[in-house]
Amino acid sequence: MTVAIDRATGKRRGDRAPRPGLGRRLKHAYQKHWYAYAMIAPVIVVLGVIVLYPLAYGFYLTLTDADSLNSARTIGVNEIAATYKFIGLDNYADILWGETAYDRFWSKFLWTIVWTAACVALHYGIGLGLALLLNQKLRGRTLYRLVLILPWAVPTFVTVFGWRFMLADAGIINSGLDALGLPTPLWLEDTFWQRFAAIMVNTWCGVPFMMVSLLGGLQSIDASLYEAAEMDGANAWQRFRHVTLPGLRSVSSTVVLLGVIWTFNQFAIIFLLFGNTAPDAQILVTWAYQLGFGQQPREFAESAAYGMLLLAILVVFTSFYRRWLNRNEQQLAI
Repeated sequence: MTVAIDRATGKRRGDRAPRPGLGRRLKHAYQKHWYAYAMIAPVIVVLGVIVLYPLAYGFYLTLTDADSLNSARTIGVNEIAATYKFIGLDNYADILWGETAYDRFWSKFLWTIVWTAACVALHYGIGLGLALLLNQKLRGRTLYRLVLILPWAVPTFVTVFGWRFMLADAGIINSGLDALGLPTPLWLEDTFWQRFAAIMVNTWCGVPFMMVSLLGGLQSIDASLYEAAEMDGANAWQRFRHVTLPGLRSVSSTVVLLGVIWTFNQFAIIFLLFGNTAPDAQILVTWAYQLGFGQQPREFAESAAYGMLLLAILVVFTSFYRRWLNRNEQQLAI
């Protein structure tokens, strides 16, 4: 075996140079990319102040027994120092496995899952149907798009208050049902109908976003694919199954993920529709708010623990969801 040696340096040809140390690599990266670092520095500072610091402080609170009685506060000219104590993971243990864990967490977790799945399924199904209609050559198509996007353009609190008036006992919905001789549900009082009303209102608010996103995906599909499928004798269902759905795969995966995250954390609709009058219709995020700000004493540490659990659930779901999508894409590529 022959080894070539560089006569000038005495080193064997093909040998890799030793890797520089961390300090030298950082210095080289700074000298090469200092302008990029300068441009993103304000964003990092803002994110640190708005996101990272509250997140870190919230996690710290979950490890204490902080509430409105032992936190630092000012009464008149008197400043009272904080007296809460470090208790480790006791808040998490109490929420997940305590004596009242089912009533305070698991029942609301199950309802949050049902709420999220039902709303996202309705958002996607109705949004896709409307997108398919608006993708056709219809007279007045621009007007239809404008009308259908209005629920998304109107501020959420206006929409929810409007629905609240309509769902009241003497509202237009019950008045119409009574005129037809049909039973009038207690939309804002009975637990089942409260949940049904919450899903209905959220569907009304969320369909336009899904419709617009899917309509953009439909318009990006090459029309020649439909022409080729029609020439091969494919009917409408086959064209939808083998051309439309695969063409919408990337858009669908994104909007469904966003829909799950937004719906899982949808605070405004539940809170504005019921306030604190519907304990069995509260999802996890509204229940966390109720613990931290809607009762006395206000349980800051427990509310923060709910927030951390919500974040953990969404991180785990997003991770598995992306892996599932990547696995499906790899199988389709084979």
